[in-house]
Amino acid sequence: MESLLSAEIIGAFLTLTVLEIVLGIDNIVFISILTGRLPAEQQARARFIGLGLAMVMRIALLFSLAWVMGLTADMFHVFDVGISGRDLILLIGGTFLIAKATREVHNALEGEAEGGDAVRAVSFSSVLVQIALIDMVFSLDSVITAVGLVDEISVMVAAIVVAVGVMMLAAGPVSRFVEEHPTVKMLALSFLLLIGFTLVGEGMDFHTPKGYIYFAMAFSFGVEILNIRAKKKREDHLQLRATQFGRMVDGKPVTLRDEA
Repeated sequence: MESLLSAEIIGAFLTLTVLEIVLGIDNIVFISILTGRLPAEQQARARFIGLGLAMVMRIALLFSLAWVMGLTADMFHVFDVGISGRDLILLIGGTFLIAKATREVHNALEGEAEGGDAVRAVSFSSVLVQIALIDMVFSLDSVITAVGLVDEISVMVAAIVVAVGVMMLAAGPVSRFVEEHPTVKMLALSFLLLIGFTLVGEGMDFHTPKGYIYFAMAFSFGVEILNIRAKKKREDHLQLRATQFGRMVDGKPVTLRDEA
């Protein structure tokens, strides 16, 4: 017990928890976009179940460490590039993410206007299946990261539980923010495309440092937040001017000079 409370273990736990939360950001975005097509009363339950599936899958993979680490061994070669079980999962998951994000972008640009409510009609079970599929990909990377940082399985499990708990609390606000701002939703879909291409590249041994990806995402999101604030400031300014100089009385505009 004392060894679990040592400074080294606590430091590893905090580091792993933060990394699990960072690695889970793309998972939250994906779940938020998927559940956004469900009826409002089902969205919170779908987010909770989806993140719960992610937690169960990660813990299950932790207790199958031999199998997980065996996935890193090459199964066959394509053009002198070794393909392991992990690579196959990343390739399939990345391709699925690219296809899903591309379809969502198309629906956002064309489908919503043409299809209306029909485009939004998706079943609860189909959303959960899609969440489970992509959870497997995100969980694999997460578990391999955990194994590389910490030796104690109990510490890994605790970090994953805490990280998923934080993500469950953040999923609701993130989903509402994405739904309320169409430009942010398009940016989020672009992030998913970027992550999909990164996963495909990882599966083909083209390794991109995660720091570059997360910096690009954070920078783009920061610029979008500035755009949203600037747009809101312009709207507030126009509304104030309309209130001061363009009041309506009996359907006719009345200025402050007329009232005087």
